[in-house]
Amino acid sequence: MGQLNSGRMGLLRAHLNVVLHQIRSPENLGAVARLMANFDLERLILSDPMTFAIRKAERVAVRGSAVLEGLRLERSLEAALADSVFVVGTTGRATVKNRRTLSPEDAVARLAEESARGRVALLFGGEQRGLSDEELERCHEILVIPTSDKQPSMNLAQSAAVLLYLCARADGAAPSPPAPEPGARMQTLHALEGRMRDVLLRADFLNPQAPDHILHELGRSLVRGHLTQREAELWLNAFAHLDRVVKPAGPKS
Repeated sequence: MGQLNSGRMGLLRAHLNVVLHQIRSPENLGAVARLMANFDLERLILSDPMTFAIRKAERVAVRGSAVLEGLRLERSLEAALADSVFVVGTTGRATVKNRRTLSPEDAVARLAEESARGRVALLFGGEQRGLSDEELERCHEILVIPTSDKQPSMNLAQSAAVLLYLCARADGAAPSPPAPEPGARMQTLHALEGRMRDVLLRADFLNPQAPDHILHELGRSLVRGHLTQREAELWLNAFAHLDRVVKPAGPKS
């Protein structure tokens, strides 16, 4: 096998979090750690894992033990994505309701572009069911690896091999542009969405029986706006002020 030129690590590999949500197989965990070592990636996050058999994973993670030793455990997907400014989720489904899907090449290009604004995340779902619609809602973009109809599904480690190789190839392919302001972290956007929910419910803007549809649309518009961290904090402070002054709407006549 040839060697990847890793002498110059660009922003993508420096800022990429690889997130495995509800992983079950220690063999897949070890294989992903080995792949990350192949491509000079270090930050692995396990979100709500279904396995803690790290010793078994180490037997597969040839020269990837440092990745396993440094992995981060989080109880929830929200916590795993908290420090990311941009998230790409993977799915084996050809279509996802009300969402477009990107090719692997286009998705990796977006990750490389957004890595100038802060940490970015490549999110993989568990072997049993992948990522649900609700979990994909937390992703800025969704990618699908095209496969044959004869065998449409790919193993988690196989998918990781394709995508991490593309990330390594894309990294540092072009000179880095001047760094923009840091992007809004998912933790801040989630806090903003929670504050918006409280205020807009009390202002009688959202339907109390089904508030999430409109709330998610508002949240996605903020994501599409590419807010900086400072802008997101301004929005959060504005809604914190409104929370103190907005009174619940009176009964309708």
